[in-house]
Amino acid sequence: MIFNTESISKLEKKYRTHLINSLSGFKSANLIGTQDLFGNTNLAIVSSVFHLGAHPPLVGMIIRPHSSPRHTLENIIETGFYTINQVNGDIYKQAHQTSARYDKFESEFDNTGLTKQYLGGLNAPYVKQSRLKYGVKLVENQCLSVNDTQLVIGLIVEIHVDDKAIDDDGFVNLQAIDTVALSGLDCYHSTEKLARLPYAKK
Repeated sequence: MIFNTESISKLEKKYRTHLINSLSGFKSANLIGTQDLFGNTNLAIVSSVFHLGAHPPLVGMIIRPHSSPRHTLENIIETGFYTINQVNGDIYKQAHQTSARYDKFESEFDNTGLTKQYLGGLNAPYVKQSRLKYGVKLVENQCLSVNDTQLVIGLIVEIHVDDKAIDDDGFVNLQAIDTVALSGLDCYHSTEKLARLPYAKK
């Protein structure tokens, strides 16, 4: 099957959404925990989290256009902090439910059965059931003119991870904590490690 610019533009909206969202392959499934200045909490699943640098430790993510209320982005801008909580096989169904359109004062924590957890004095909630989670301080937020999505860049200020997931060299063994992957908008996958390869040299 071949699609070109013209045929892509003529696809039914839902079909095109699934097609294009699936092209980038497996993505990380993360729950972004935030709260506003009044303590109202929000939790949203995001599949666009990516590594940006280790020195300093930076992480980026893309948030959809702000044409409709984006409580996660609003809370991040308001407080300057958020948490990133990886999804595992025990909570992927609850994690997916956070994508429903809850009102600002309806906490996804309360509606999905996931548990708020405050660690390290960070002014943002973690997901207790997540086995790898980290606190992030907002560094930069940019609106991308190409499609009005928001690029959010943060500094990792604390990390909480199960001991069994950390190898001697600092590598995080995601399989050991049953981290799941996401493809498209709604397909969740378990993972199996093939191998760690040595540093490539000529």
